[in-house]
Amino acid sequence: MRHSFSLLVFLFAVWLILSGYFEPLLLTLGLVSCAFVVWIARRQDIVDHEGHPVNLRPVRWIVYSIWLLGEIIKSNIDVARRVWHPKLPISPTIVKVPTDDDELRQVIYANSITLTPGTVSIDLTDATITVHALTREGATALEQGEMARRVRGVRRTK
Repeated sequence: MRHSFSLLVFLFAVWLILSGYFEPLLLTLGLVSCAFVVWIARRQDIVDHEGHPVNLRPVRWIVYSIWLLGEIIKSNIDVARRVWHPKLPISPTIVKVPTDDDELRQVIYANSITLTPGTVSIDLTDATITVHALTREGATALEQGEMARRVRGVRRTK
C-alpha cells in the first residue's frame, strides 16, 4: 500500500508540474486520473519496490545528483581537452569495479558511470561492473570508489 500511495503522490506531483493548473475542479480531476492510473497499475500487479523511488533518501539523492552533475561537467571538459589535443592523449582501459548486491544501487551506479563522459558500463554481473574508460586516470578514479560510496548512501537499507 505504501508503494501505491507514493506512486500516487509522485504521479500527481508530475501532473501538477506539467499542467500548471491550480483550479479546484482541475486539481480534483488530475488527482482522480492519477488515482485511476495507480488502480490500473495495482490490478496489473506492476507496482513494486523498484518501480519508483520510495526507498531513496530524498536529501542524499539531491546531493548525489548535484555531485554527479559536477562530475559530468568535469569529465566533459577533460574529454574535450583530450580530443582537441594534437597528440590525442588517451589510454583506453577496461576495468572491473565492485558493487554491492542491491539491484537498484547497481543500476544507479552503472548508469552514473555511463552518464559520465569517457566511461561506459559494458557489463553488470552479480557484484561487478565492467567499465570501458577512455583514460587510465578515469579508470583509477572509479577503482578508488568515490562514486560507489556516494551511491550506497542514496538508498535506504531494506
